[in-house]
Amino acid sequence: MADFTHLHVHSEYSLLDGQSRIKRLIEATKAGGMDALALTDHGGMYGSIEFYKACKAAGVKPILGVEGYLVPSLEEKTGRYEYNHLLLLAKDQVGYHNLLRLTTLAHTKGYQARPRIDKKMLAEQK
Repeated sequence: MADFTHLHVHSEYSLLDGQSRIKRLIEATKAGGMDALALTDHGGMYGSIEFYKACKAAGVKPILGVEGYLVPSLEEKTGRYEYNHLLLLAKDQVGYHNLLRLTTLAHTKGYQARPRIDKKMLAEQK
């Protein structure tokens, strides 16, 4: 078991903020003697399946997550860009499905310049 695991990592799927390719991330993880790695792209989980499969093939424990844009309330539509980043990691398959649901809602119900979530959405998850 490694003494350190990166839990806040962006890939090329984190538009405008990540340039690391999933394969290279996993290679660097192994080269650094680590046995686990998280993927927490901004606002979406587009690379999750590719990341999961590549980690499993390389013997690295995949930790799936997302860096969400948390706002006080989705009801507030002021045009301002006030939000906080919130790192969310899935503990298990239920957590993974919760993250998928949250990112979908963030894009369909909460989108205003970014795919946003609020505490009410978080509380509604299983």
